[in-house]
Amino acid sequence: MQPSRVTAVLGPTNTGKTHYAIERMLGHRTGVIGLPLRLLAREVYDRIVKARGPGVVALVTGEERIVPPRTAYWVCTVEAMPEGLGCDFLAVDEIQLCADPERGHVFTDRLLHSRGLHETLFMGADTMRQAIVAMIPQVTIMRRDRFSELAYAGSKKLSRMPARAAIVGFSVENCYAIAELIRRQKGGAAVVMGALSPRTRNAQVEMYQNGDVDYLVATDAIGMGLNLDIKHVAFSATTKFDGHRMRELRPDELAQIAGRAGRHLAAGTFGVTGEAQDLDEGVVNQIVNHQFQPVKKLQWRNSDLQFGSIKRLLQTLEARTDNDWLTRVRESDDLAALRALGADEIVAARASDGPSVRLLWDVCRVPDFRGISKGEHASLLMRIFTDLHQIGHIDENWFALQVARIDRDDGDIDTLSKRLAYIRTWTYVAQRKSWLRDENHWRDQTRAVEDRLSDALHGALAQRFVDRRTSVLLRRLKQKESLLADVNDKGEVTVEGEFIGRLEGFRFRMDKAGSPDEAKTLRQASAQALVPHFHLRADRFYNAPDTEMDFTEQGGLMWGSAAVGKLAPGDDPLKPRVVAFVDDEAGPDVAAKVQRRLQHFIDRKVATAFEPLMALKNDESLTGVAKGFAYRIAEHFGIIPRGEVADEVKALDQEARGALRKHGIRFGQFTIFLPLLLKPAATRLRLVLWALSKGLQEFPESPPPGLVTVPAAKDAAPGYYAMAGYRAAGARAIRIDMLERLADMLRDQNSKTGFEAVPDMLSITGTTLDQFADLMGGLGYNAEKGERPKVKPVKAAENPVPERPTEVPGDAPGESVPTGPSEVPSPDIPTESPVPDQPTEVPGGQPDLPPMAPDTPQMTAIGDSTTGIVETAPDTAPEQETFYTFTWGGRATRQGGRPEGRRAGADAPRSKQPDGGERTGDKPRRGKPQGKGRGPKPQDKPQSFAAKPARAEKKIDPDNPFAAALQGFKPN
Repeated sequence: MQPSRVTAVLGPTNTGKTHYAIERMLGHRTGVIGLPLRLLAREVYDRIVKARGPGVVALVTGEERIVPPRTAYWVCTVEAMPEGLGCDFLAVDEIQLCADPERGHVFTDRLLHSRGLHETLFMGADTMRQAIVAMIPQVTIMRRDRFSELAYAGSKKLSRMPARAAIVGFSVENCYAIAELIRRQKGGAAVVMGALSPRTRNAQVEMYQNGDVDYLVATDAIGMGLNLDIKHVAFSATTKFDGHRMRELRPDELAQIAGRAGRHLAAGTFGVTGEAQDLDEGVVNQIVNHQFQPVKKLQWRNSDLQFGSIKRLLQTLEARTDNDWLTRVRESDDLAALRALGADEIVAARASDGPSVRLLWDVCRVPDFRGISKGEHASLLMRIFTDLHQIGHIDENWFALQVARIDRDDGDIDTLSKRLAYIRTWTYVAQRKSWLRDENHWRDQTRAVEDRLSDALHGALAQRFVDRRTSVLLRRLKQKESLLADVNDKGEVTVEGEFIGRLEGFRFRMDKAGSPDEAKTLRQASAQALVPHFHLRADRFYNAPDTEMDFTEQGGLMWGSAAVGKLAPGDDPLKPRVVAFVDDEAGPDVAAKVQRRLQHFIDRKVATAFEPLMALKNDESLTGVAKGFAYRIAEHFGIIPRGEVADEVKALDQEARGALRKHGIRFGQFTIFLPLLLKPAATRLRLVLWALSKGLQEFPESPPPGLVTVPAAKDAAPGYYAMAGYRAAGARAIRIDMLERLADMLRDQNSKTGFEAVPDMLSITGTTLDQFADLMGGLGYNAEKGERPKVKPVKAAENPVPERPTEVPGDAPGESVPTGPSEVPSPDIPTESPVPDQPTEVPGGQPDLPPMAPDTPQMTAIGDSTTGIVETAPDTAPEQETFYTFTWGGRATRQGGRPEGRRAGADAPRSKQPDGGERTGDKPRRGKPQGKGRGPKPQDKPQSFAAKPARAEKKIDPDNPFAAALQGFKPN
């Protein structure tokens, strides 16, 4: 039998060494290949399964064992490579790890002792050439050159990192921080670390490879043979913690990682980012030219172990070598665990023979995946060894409890990562032969738990470090495919199933973006996907009825609940312009169509609401001062205070007034207006048009419809209340049509001697007595407040004595009012029957009673009415009521003085009326007191109204909007 042919395939990264080894192995009947990482082992396993099928390929790692019955090819981690298989082919990848302080002794042992029956391959860096030749003189060296060029790109900020880049960190915290920053700036990143399970790592790598994300954040694990589509490698640091201390990475270590950039024939670049300092020029030259210091020492530990006792085992593990190429490895974790357990008396007593010592050594080789303290790890190992030694297997109840505590997929990334590290320990234990009674069940169980935790960790990583929306849109934009957008009835826009914002009318409101790059992506996607929707929506809007549109009190134009435009001042106050709200991306055609439709809407709205005003303005039959007055009314939107046009009103003759009244104009005492324009819809539109013409920044709101008076704001814009159809008077403003009705009532009152408010006045103004007094004060009247006893009618008895008329003391001229008890007249009626108080008329129109002396008791009827018994009620103070006496004060607040129809200089000559009043213009003026220069002064003596002739019946004002209703109340 010919000796095995040993070949060393050496060269930099991206030379196809691993691919060459796989092809060579598949050329043999059987073979085994050892790889440095579980992740890489899984990748190679999947490739061989795809080529030969799963029935002949085994995967053996510390935590995973898939061994079909007809296994021909074994894919393993270097530590898990089976011994004594007698395979035709054997290969070990990344053989330069012989110099690694942690794991180097395992690779050195494979270099020295592992051989295939026919062929052996060692793949690695060219730095191992001299060492391999020294250790294996008959070796054949095969040099392979890199397929692509590698260049140094210097330092780059993360925000300017090119796509398809890998950012390398050397701690979990650093990797997470970088991934979070990339998510905010670039949409997301995949995360690959050696501590991840193969399932999680594969899911993350798949995200990167299929283009869901353009960035990869990884530890130095990517330097060990992971073949990814990377164009640029950026180091976030050039130092790492090697388990004992922080140290600078060697040039060959940097090259191993940087070499991941540029796959096959594609060139690659490398550089630094973040706080990492620029690489030294000498280091850069070594990396680019692949020239490094050769390996001088190989880490070694004696593999010829003796298990006679714990002491003897320790001696053989600590044995030294006289080979100049070999150096004894520093104390490893398994050796430290053996020392700790061997120092325990119970363990030492149990490990007293060869098999028990060998078992103890196997237990001590369980890795500390959890990263806990050495003492805790030693306690765990002691429990496992005790069970195996005492009962021949691990207590399954205890083992099940440990697994169940970890079998939870809730929590954050750190929690899931910790659970995944814990389950790796139990997965490793389950893979040991004969350590569990039902080992197949627990292998499947621990693998299932690991898969669930792996999926949960992948989901948590993707949720935290990947903005799926941005990544999906970026991928589709790069593929230059047409994006499919969907807009639901709520206006929510989704592109390729991802929500990107809302379409409000013809403006797109982009969803909140976490970074400028994300916002840019959303804008690009929306601009491309929404163009067809803008055109369809514009067609639907153009054909929509006016009932679907409206204007707001701030001048906005609405289509349903969406703002589609606003009003702007035009050349004519009654013809406002329209500004459409349309995104530039929709195009000029959509914007023009929307603007035309909005202009049609507002023009029709003005024509409908102001139909009487438009007819007045466009009446060609009006001439002269009537035509000018019509334009004046139109400029004021149909309402103008009379005081502002007093001279114009005086200039109107009766013919002109008649022509204007045909259009519905009412010449009120306070306001000249078109009653039809006081409707809520017209008022609302009038306020908007008025605010536009005045250039107000904030438009005032229209008063609530149906209210006669509203509180008067002191900071209201000048002219607001007139445009709202109100007149400010005191603390409140009264509707102008109701004010004219009130003015009609006030004509009949004697404002010289004073009068009191009648219920009709309070009714039409909708105010309390105090509010009415303030309102009258605002109109120029003085309000004198007083109090008097309140009159309460007494219920009469069943057989009341007929009333006798009484006289009111003080009613006749010169008669004084009694002030004492002796002057109080006794009622001339029988004492058996109560007589109700008889109110009488006094000047001012209010009922009054004769005053009573303070000591005079009131008589009240109680008991049976047939008995005629009358008892005296106890003394009680009479209930008081408040009243106001109003007289003309010759001044008015806010908007002028006395009504036009009641002062000199009215709009028509005055004429005496039969009842002694005057007529000014077209309004009768009755009961007007004669002021200065208008006739004799009234006498100072008290007046009696008892003999006053009956008043002439008051005619109904045809200009009153309630004229028809009032006519219905007149008796036939």
